[in-house]
Amino acid sequence: MTNEPYVERRSIDIIPRDERSGRPRDLFSIWFAANIGPLTFVTGGIAPLVYGLDFWWSLIALLVGLLLGGLAMALHSAQGPQLGVPQMIQSRGQFGVRGSLLVLVIVLVMYVGIYAANIVSGAQSVSAVLPAVPIWLLSILFAVVGLVVCVVGYRLIHLIGRVITAVSVATVGVLVIGMIAMGNVPAEVFSFGEPTLRGFLGTTAIGALWLIAFAPYVSDYSRYMPAQTASLRSTFWWTYAGSVLGGIIPMAVGIIVAIAVRGDVLTGMPHVLGGPLSTIALLSFAAVIMHFNAMNLYGAVLAVVTIVQTFRSRWLPTTRERVAIGVAVVALASFVALLMSDDFVAGFTNLIILLQYVFIPWTAVNLVDFYWVRKGQYAVEDFFLPDGGRYGRYDKPALIAYTVGLVVEIPFMSTSLYTGPVAEALSGADISWIVSLAVTIPLYIMLARGRSTELSGGQPVPVGRSTP
Repeated sequence: MTNEPYVERRSIDIIPRDERSGRPRDLFSIWFAANIGPLTFVTGGIAPLVYGLDFWWSLIALLVGLLLGGLAMALHSAQGPQLGVPQMIQSRGQFGVRGSLLVLVIVLVMYVGIYAANIVSGAQSVSAVLPAVPIWLLSILFAVVGLVVCVVGYRLIHLIGRVITAVSVATVGVLVIGMIAMGNVPAEVFSFGEPTLRGFLGTTAIGALWLIAFAPYVSDYSRYMPAQTASLRSTFWWTYAGSVLGGIIPMAVGIIVAIAVRGDVLTGMPHVLGGPLSTIALLSFAAVIMHFNAMNLYGAVLAVVTIVQTFRSRWLPTTRERVAIGVAVVALASFVALLMSDDFVAGFTNLIILLQYVFIPWTAVNLVDFYWVRKGQYAVEDFFLPDGGRYGRYDKPALIAYTVGLVVEIPFMSTSLYTGPVAEALSGADISWIVSLAVTIPLYIMLARGRSTELSGGQPVPVGRSTP
């Protein structure tokens, strides 16, 4: 990549070995920075506000969820240097070139939803300290900066990640010191709420899904790294550490603020921190939001390109076409943001829960196929063939396992829109994601049994010897 122009010219195509660079430790900063944002603080507040858990059980449940979800996320990240393609292109190796479209469309919906949520939370955080600035102007600013970063691409996103990590560490320090020094945290913060099975399982699921939601695009940011130096082990651990630490710290603060004000975390932060400190913290969120939105927009553009390329196998976008796709996604997400602004916490909670249901069986099939069935050996060139080459247009074992894994969740679902009979019997406790994993993994192993890891013709992409 050292011979490449700074503006990224590649999109979903294979990254050649002579264009590879970067270090696994760079993954710590990009995923730590992506998590130190207002949405993460809001997510922490869901545990006491929605599920009624006390501080300690909220913290434990979220940490357990992050540790479990981080495993899946980091295992996906480790695939990037080995295969050199975006995550959803690699998914064609399990589901087929057209069979992967189902999940790909859902991924695109996820990008739009999270981008929209960022617009709302970003506008709220900045307007809390700069009420004279119109929210529409802030939204445009976030969109333009995100679009520029998205067009420049991979290298700039990594550079900004390192800068934002430094800003984020300082911001967290301000929050912690501020809460201690100002003394605005009431004593009842540590006595509010009570542990319940429903609350613990629901909060754990939200923590797990928070990181699993990154799985469809996490390897997009490791695919430029050389497989020789970015081993499975090093890529895994740097991603895991950055994502889990970046998640649990702001979530813990979010729990405290939510309990202290008995309401919205972002608007309640000035009450807990005081004016000057909350101004510093809330303004720093703007930088994080721009970084995170650029990542979501980058992934959304890759998703759209992948969808189009499925039917036009020889097409790859020019820079101008990438800009046009990015503008279209920004416009759509901005419209969605207007729709969800009236009841942000409830809307965001439902989004997380719905994503949980569709991504759990997908991540199970993908990881089992990569690490267990094919042991990392893929004919990557076949991912781009109109008929899918060795992987076909549709892969029945993967699609069957995914569908079954999705269907078995239904009786265990617990949402504001629908609660399954088993969830009702468990007082609303949601264990659908556990059931889905328990069914999908052995079912796919059984259906894919006998699949050879030998590749006839072509060159397999080697996988490093080290494992997480």
